[in-house]
Amino acid sequence: PLALAAAVLAASITLAACAAPDHAAASYVREVPMQSPVLTRFATPTPGIHSGGRITADDVSALRAAGIRHVINLAPAGETPDFDEASAVRAAGMRYDTLPIAGAGDLDREAVLAFDRLLQAAEGPTLVHCASGNRVGALVALRAAWLQGVDEEAAVAEGRRWGLRGLEDEVRGRMARERCLADA
Repeated sequence: PLALAAAVLAASITLAACAAPDHAAASYVREVPMQSPVLTRFATPTPGIHSGGRITADDVSALRAAGIRHVINLAPAGETPDFDEASAVRAAGMRYDTLPIAGAGDLDREAVLAFDRLLQAAEGPTLVHCASGNRVGALVALRAAWLQGVDEEAAVAEGRRWGLRGLEDEVRGRMARERCLADA
C-alpha cells in the first residue's frame, strides 16, 4: 500500500507538472522582441544596436514601437531641412544625440572619440544612422583601429558590418597616416 501511494503521488506530480504552464518558457517568448518591418532596413552589427541610413518622420513611431530607445544621427541637419529629426525623436520619447559628420573631412580623432562616448552611453536599443550608413561604418572602423587597437583589415571588416562602403579608401588612408605618425 505504501509503495502504491508513493507511485500515485509521483504520477500526480508528474501530470501536474505537465499540465502547468512553463513560466520560464512563456516569459522568454514575451521578452523576445518581434522583428519590426522598420528595422529590416538596418543592420544589427551588435546586439541592441542597429545601423544604417536616413529615417523619415513616418519611421519615428515605428522605431519606438520596435523598441528603439536612443537615436544617434551622424548626418548634419542641413541634409534633411524639411524634417526636424531631433524634435520628432524626442517627442516620441526616445533619447536623441547628433554628431554631424558631413563627409570625409570630419573623420578625425576628435569625431571618433565623440562617437565612442555616444556608443558607450547608449541607453537601451539604439539606432545609429546617417544618410546611408557609410559614415557610421567609417567611424566604427576608425574607432576599432584607433581606440581598440584592431588591425586594419579587421577594423575595415567591422566598419563594413555597420555600413562602410564609399568611404573605405578614406578610412584606410587615415589609418595609414596614423600608423606613420605612430612610427615616427
